[in-house]
Amino acid sequence: MPHRALLSSVAMIGLLALGYPATASAQGAAMSGVVSSTEEGAMEGVIVSAKKEGSNITVSVISDDKGHFAFPAGKLEPGKYTLSIRATGYEIDGAKSIELASVGATNDIKLKKTRNLAKQMTNAEWMMSVPGSEDDKLQLVNCVSCHTLERIVKSSYDSDGFVDIQTRMSTYAQVSQPVKPQPRKEFSRSSDPEKRFRKMADFLASINLSQGPQWNYELKTLPRVKGRGTHVVITEYDLPRPTIEPHDVIVENGTVYYTNFGEQFLGKLDPVTGKPSEIKMTQFKPEWPTGNLDINPDKQGNLWIGMMYQASIAKFDPKTEQFTYYPVSNERNKDDTQLNMVTLNQHLDGKIWVNDAGSQGILRLDVATGKYEDLDPISKLPGGVNAHSFYDIVPDSHNNLYLTDFQSNYIMRVDAKDFSTKTYQTPTPMSRNRRGHMDGQDRFWFAEYRGNKIAMFDTTTEKFTEYGLPTKYSTPYDVIWDKNGDLWTGGMSTDRVIRLDPKNGAVVEYPLPRDTNMRRMFVDNSTPIPTFWVGSNHGASIVKVEPLD
Repeated sequence: MPHRALLSSVAMIGLLALGYPATASAQGAAMSGVVSSTEEGAMEGVIVSAKKEGSNITVSVISDDKGHFAFPAGKLEPGKYTLSIRATGYEIDGAKSIELASVGATNDIKLKKTRNLAKQMTNAEWMMSVPGSEDDKLQLVNCVSCHTLERIVKSSYDSDGFVDIQTRMSTYAQVSQPVKPQPRKEFSRSSDPEKRFRKMADFLASINLSQGPQWNYELKTLPRVKGRGTHVVITEYDLPRPTIEPHDVIVENGTVYYTNFGEQFLGKLDPVTGKPSEIKMTQFKPEWPTGNLDINPDKQGNLWIGMMYQASIAKFDPKTEQFTYYPVSNERNKDDTQLNMVTLNQHLDGKIWVNDAGSQGILRLDVATGKYEDLDPISKLPGGVNAHSFYDIVPDSHNNLYLTDFQSNYIMRVDAKDFSTKTYQTPTPMSRNRRGHMDGQDRFWFAEYRGNKIAMFDTTTEKFTEYGLPTKYSTPYDVIWDKNGDLWTGGMSTDRVIRLDPKNGAVVEYPLPRDTNMRRMFVDNSTPIPTFWVGSNHGASIVKVEPLD
């Protein structure tokens, strides 16, 4: 049997062993091969990516325990492709492009040890590597919202330099990124920089290159994934500008919509062609930071969006592609007004809950009149506004509101009828509760960002259940479930999507091809096997993860 035919046959067997659908294996792979290195021989868990010349779509698969990789038929069409890999510690040894003439091409990939390991490391791997207390290391999770830890450890600033840098960065809105900082209009957070930043500055100066040209610690890396973690196809859709920050991603009627965290646009993506488009939104406060955060569909198919520093929320009608805006009153519109999250159970009472992250207040919009009620539940908590920070807001089936407290780690309930409040402390100290969703049983699922867990609060029994994540410093941002009951999350540090079975605690991790700062997550249950979607907030791309089993 010719060598090429033999490889195709071997790849076919690999497809079946990997659990690829029978239809894909019967049609053959679009391209297949074996990944190997001198050091390891055949390598499992290597991400192999192919991007067609002139295209904005990159398709990736992962090698199995025999080193085999295979792109299912239909994922690649004939043309010239650039190949890349992700396997920390290695890089491609040889040609990095291939001309794919027809389905069934084979292309073995040889890897060699990299001479620049630091360039390949994830944020979690830097936290694993740097010396310091656990509290010091976990302070670094505050940095990765805007940039990678690589920028810190490769710098040569001393402690005084880091105090100056942190002082300056505290005047930037969280919608900023290194290529586009956006100053705040209020600067209360930058008061007393010596007291606020010196301890952290001392730590940062101890882990960077301020003392010499080399780090005085060993660089540690995570093991590559195995088994089911390799049974996946990952598709990335590049967006047209590096300043686009896809934050919340949802799929409605086959169209992907995303909020742009740093610009006043609603984004759209055709997942078949990969074509992106943008719909401009009104900028109510031209001198203030721009960008959107939350996006949620209502029962009529409209999309509701939190416009952050523009002090408004918006309703978008996908049929007409027109917006209706609900800005706060002039009296309520302050320098720090920041409407991030929008809840949608208004069919119950005509009311929509909105949070103001600037004042730490809660607003409730009467959709019929366009007027807001202004609540201040945080004043009822110990320490008041300085001790707490509301992050997400989620309604139950009666439109009662549940809030996550990022600073003091509470879940708070606000009654829809009388506005009475009740608080519940999470079991994990310093959990840093972030985003979540309410299921049909009024169970509130949310991510414990610093606690490295996902949690469920049963609003009926008022009990918590927590699920620890297997990889340290995963920093989960959100959690969602699929039609089979599996829980899905991901974070800003490991570049791994996590799928957890709450019945037995089994976890599968799917590694992503690039640094992917994940925020809000979405699962499309219309596909035979649920499909996971997320934005690469710092990478200006939309990511689709298709498990094969």
